Amino acid sequence: MAANGIPEDVLMDHDLIKDLVDVAKDSALLNGVLMRTKETPNSSEVVTYAPFTLFPSPVPKAIFHQALAVQTHYNRLVDKISQDSSFLEEALASTIKVDDFTGRLFNIYRHVLQEGKTQSIVLGLNRSDYMLDQNGDGSASLKQIEINTIAASFGGLASHTPNIHRHILKVAGRLEDSKRILDNNPSAGLAKGLAKAWDLYGSERAVVLVLVEELQRNIFDHRYVENELWKRNIPVIRRQFEDVSKTGFLDQDKRLFVDGREVAIVYFRNGYMPQNYTEQNWEARLMMERSMAVKCPDISTHLAGTKKVQQELARPGVLERFFPGEPDVVDQIRATFAGLYTLDMGPEGDKTVAMALAKPDQFVLKPQREGGGNNIYGAEICQVLEGVKQSTERMTYILMDKVQPRPVHNYLLRLGTPLKLSTCLSELGVFGAYVRHGQDMVLNECAGHLLRTKSDEHSDGGVAAGVAVLDNPLLV
Repeated sequence: MAANGIPEDVLMDHDLIKDLVDVAKDSALLNGVLMRTKETPNSSEVVTYAPFTLFPSPVPKAIFHQALAVQTHYNRLVDKISQDSSFLEEALASTIKVDDFTGRLFNIYRHVLQEGKTQSIVLGLNRSDYMLDQNGDGSASLKQIEINTIAASFGGLASHTPNIHRHILKVAGRLEDSKRILDNNPSAGLAKGLAKAWDLYGSERAVVLVLVEELQRNIFDHRYVENELWKRNIPVIRRQFEDVSKTGFLDQDKRLFVDGREVAIVYFRNGYMPQNYTEQNWEARLMMERSMAVKCPDISTHLAGTKKVQQELARPGVLERFFPGEPDVVDQIRATFAGLYTLDMGPEGDKTVAMALAKPDQFVLKPQREGGGNNIYGAEICQVLEGVKQSTERMTYILMDKVQPRPVHNYLLRLGTPLKLSTCLSELGVFGAYVRHGQDMVLNECAGHLLRTKSDEHSDGGVAAGVAVLDNPLLV
């Protein structure tokens, strides 16, 4: 058997592979695993299959279920962090001095705190991402890469990929393997959280506002979640920051209206990168945060997902702060942590700089950014740190141990890319959905999973960044 659970004779049978590729592409189109082909305003009807692997990739069954089981604890952790203003202030104190984007988000957070929160309903839709680190004895362990608390993507498309790989395996004569592809429906799981928050808001006329970019190749991923809401007769509108600026306002009760429609939920699928904001957009974000609308995420939950918070959570005793009297929960979460190190000014940060410069290939340098393609690896770590090691600018980053997953072989199917057998690395994401009403957690669930795979020639980057492709776990 090959490293990915598919026999070598199948991987190297070029006639079979050619037939399977044709089957796979057609299956992706039939199952609606789609992306726009161009980023132009009028391209909604010009589509192709989203990039994906020809075969599913192996994931040890025990590790897969570990990732699913810890997700509800991560949901609680994110929510607890979002409610702890002193922790957020302490954790982000150094970062907001030097990182303008995080600083501006934090200014909105302070404004909302000073004015007083108007909405007691909190909705979280997140995705915790992991890689499988190879231990010295050949076993693997689950290590968290990051947690995404805003615009966690590909729940929609991931709901439709299992059928593709089941079909491919059947055509390849791997019927028993096809039975190891699990059902997966993050679209429904994420929509369940949105629907619960909408019900609690209590107005049948109020809409879910999906905040989007003007140009969106990944629109079908959005639509699957939206369609799950329409099935529940929950009205959905899609708008941009500019629309909120032009037509949005708060009434005397701070209810948010956009285009004359009362908004029950603002679901952010935009707003996680500095380039998403103009001054007008920052004002619109503040207005939405001040409103009665449920925000997904609200500003404190957005900040809870920053890389600096991730690093601070790895300090001794911090998890115990959030889970007093729950040592089992602390152990389950901490078991997924990779090594994380501060770059704050002072002896501890100096030690981190020296460590990274001595062995850069063992680490990843991470800025406070989302969206893929931002992390720094290898020799480039030395270039960056040599330039900032004596400056407070180094505090815009954290350092993390580089996870070393076991490579497998697969074919990556992407429009316009020549077909070749690639050495690949995979990343497992687990979706979480939770709703808190006041102090009561009324929904807390694992909402599904996502596997993304990329060629090992790329250090960083997701599907939307044009590097990784969609995949499915083949449990082994």
